[in-house]
Order: sequence, then structure tokens, then C-alpha cells
Amino acid sequence: MLVELKACFMEAYDDNQDGKIDIRELAQLLPMEENFLLLFRFDNPLESSVEFMKIWREYDTDGSGYIEADELKNFLRDLLKEAKKINDVSEDKLIEYTDTMLQVFDSNKDGRLQLSEMAKLLPVKENFLCRQVFKGATKLTKDDIERVFSLYDRDNNGSIENEELRGFLKDLLELVKKDYDAQDLLEFEETILQGVEYSSEGKISRKQLTMILLALAKHNQEEDPSTP
Repeated sequence: MLVELKACFMEAYDDNQDGKIDIRELAQLLPMEENFLLLFRFDNPLESSVEFMKIWREYDTDGSGYIEADELKNFLRDLLKEAKKINDVSEDKLIEYTDTMLQVFDSNKDGRLQLSEMAKLLPVKENFLCRQVFKGATKLTKDDIERVFSLYDRDNNGSIENEELRGFLKDLLELVKKDYDAQDLLEFEETILQGVEYSSEGKISRKQLTMILLALAKHNQEEDPSTP
């Protein structure tokens, strides 16, 4: 009976027939407002993970390393205002929207969103570090490194720091870990930065970024035996 039910469900909602329910197909199952909330960010992705980390810091008001239900509710309220969809939404409705978003994105069901779960709700246009050049397929050029540096050095002050650095490390971490939280990011930051003798101020320069990217390309080349 369950197999039949699943077959009917997939037939109704799996539009591209890939055997999975993607985010747009999932949105069809939700009431109009939740559907809108879900798709607004997918239609308007963030420019980079630097922007994501700034939003994370803004809404993780207690600094717990998680977006809890009340913090998520504040985020959704602001998201609705930003989209000019609803200016005056009731508290009860906001609680309902928050519950729906937690049901969709809280994959480990702990009642809050960790970094990797929030990243699904707030996608970025592209993780630049997923490009072929960083997989060891072709030789890294000075232009490639310059492009990465300018992508993360958002204030153009010649170093990658604070949310810029955490955005870069988040993209780097996503290459090796699917589910991660703020503690994982912190430990990853310590491990990566110890290897490049970064300054005590927590900044990395072009030279240090180059060392990290070359190590990444070399690691990926070693991992992929088909790479010449």
C-alpha cells in the first residue's frame, strides 16, 4: 500500500521524473505563502557565501551557532518585507510559516537550523570553488586566484577577514562535508589557517589564499585518478 502511495505521489509531483522531489516540486505541496517563501530565495539567490555569513551573524542573535525558531521567525518576517509580499503578517501566521520551514529544512529534527540547513534555505548563486580549475583538471592561473580573491574580498581592503573569511571557509568546507554546523566551521578554520601561518588578526592575504587553493587543487588531483 505504501509503495502504491509513493508511486502516486511521485507521479503527481516529480515533474522532471528524476525519481526525486526537488525544491520547486516540493513547493507545490505547500500553501501559497509558504510556497512563496520557499521559492523567493531560490529565484533570488545570494551573490556569495560572504553575504550568507553576514545574514547568519545578523539573525543568530544569541551567538549559539544555530538559528533557533524565534530567530528564524524574525528572518522570515524580514524576508516577507524585503519581497514586499506581506507588510503586516500576524504573529500566529509567522509561527505557522516558521514551523513549515523547520519541517522542510531541519533535516536532523532538533528544532533549529544549523549552518548547512540554513544554507539550503538561503542558496548562493554558485560555489566558485566547485569549478573544474580547482579540481586539478587544469593548471591554476594567476587570474583564477585573483578572481577568487576579489569574490571574497568584498570591501576591497586587500585581505579576506571576518565574514569574508568565514564565507570562503564555508565554501571550502562544503566540498568535503555535506552536513556541518558552526562548530565544524570553527574547527575547519583553525585547521586550514594553521597551515598557512595566518596573522593573529584572523586575516588571509593573496599569498595565503594562493597556498590554500594550490593545496586544494593538488588534493583533488590526487583524489581523482583520471586526472592527467
